[in-house]
Amino acid sequence: MTLPNQLTILRIILSPVFLIFFLSDAIWMKQVSVAIYIIAALSDWYDGWLARKFNYITSWGKFWDPLADKILTSSAFIGFALVDLIPWWMVAIIVGRDVLITLLRVFANMKSYNFTTSYYAKWKTMLQMVFLYYLLILYVALYSPEINSPYKELIPTLLNKDLIYFVALFITLITLHSGMLYIKRNWKIILKLLKIEN
Repeated sequence: MTLPNQLTILRIILSPVFLIFFLSDAIWMKQVSVAIYIIAALSDWYDGWLARKFNYITSWGKFWDPLADKILTSSAFIGFALVDLIPWWMVAIIVGRDVLITLLRVFANMKSYNFTTSYYAKWKTMLQMVFLYYLLILYVALYSPEINSPYKELIPTLLNKDLIYFVALFITLITLHSGMLYIKRNWKIILKLLKIEN
């Protein structure tokens, strides 16, 4: 198995490990969860770079690499829902949309079709990632006395429930809208895939 594929497996394994550490009552485990998430996210960038540079592109990697990305981001969104930072219905829309579109892309690729990805969808992904890091770092900082003590008023203000709700709502609507546009743009390919299976 190539190194990029090994990194993909690592990212899948680290996703539930991150969630366990993040949801722990122990402060040090919450702090370690940040490092776990960053390592997992960096493995995504690194395995992609390796695959392109050394042509380590395999059918296995094409299938699992995008799914591993969504497993990682989904674990973070689910974690934030479990600690009541984001409403469950928003998480369901975000995770459901991303998993559905990813599976469609992977399936189309297996059948030698390519789904077109817009800059809008890439912008949506960037917004999601910035939001996830924002919540993760500030939430863990809130429970870290050595960090929270000097900023007792700032961190709770940045984690204001109304602020988080409306930012999460904005990202949810963009995620849903980009998914609808994605399906509309690639509808002919989706129909062809359905015909292949029928």
